[in-house]
Amino acid sequence: MKTLTNKSNLNVLYEDNHIIVVNKRVGDIVQGDKTGDKPLSEVVKEYIKDKYNKPGEVFLGVVHRLDRPTTGIVVFARTSKALTRLNELFKNRETQKTYWAIVKNRPEKDSAELLHYLRRNEKTNTSKAFAKEVPESKMASLDYKVLKVLNNYTALEINLHTGRHHQIRAQLSAIGSPIKGDLKYGADRSNPDGGICLHARKLMLIHPVTKEGMEIIAPVPDDPLWKSV
Repeated sequence: MKTLTNKSNLNVLYEDNHIIVVNKRVGDIVQGDKTGDKPLSEVVKEYIKDKYNKPGEVFLGVVHRLDRPTTGIVVFARTSKALTRLNELFKNRETQKTYWAIVKNRPEKDSAELLHYLRRNEKTNTSKAFAKEVPESKMASLDYKVLKVLNNYTALEINLHTGRHHQIRAQLSAIGSPIKGDLKYGADRSNPDGGICLHARKLMLIHPVTKEGMEIIAPVPDDPLWKSV
């Protein structure tokens, strides 16, 4: 996949007439929220408008989101047809998402499947993981393996089986391995850039229009710790 650099400093991993995939940076919000900060969706619209000299409003569909402090793959639809089909793919779990995380405490097992029940707290914008089902909880499942042991940290590769709010953050915290920089979930200190060491590394999906299989990989952030993974 070729990476394009442009004046908006947007890291484009893949684009065609139907979809555009970008590598999100720490602090970017995917869609507008109450902060009023400029969302990634607007940056992508401007990029398309500028690159293709498009008159009028540019169509761009938000298919899924990443938490603001995380980095990695975000897919947008460039047509309504692609948006409808991508929404179905993500809703029906017909995509495979792989994340990389750097944690302070190495998990007891080098690989395992984690099954919890997550209950979301809207007031604090967090989710708590329980070993057994509790009222208003949703089942959450993932598997992980140790990718590499680093100085003072451990890099994990994670495959999601469900898509719950803050799922990876809450489940890793529940086993005593909070993500580096993730103060909300038990990290002892924040990262200098305010982000957390969670990266949406790989996405496998069927192209919504051509029906071809796609594998998209996002380079890790330009950070010495990440580069050592």
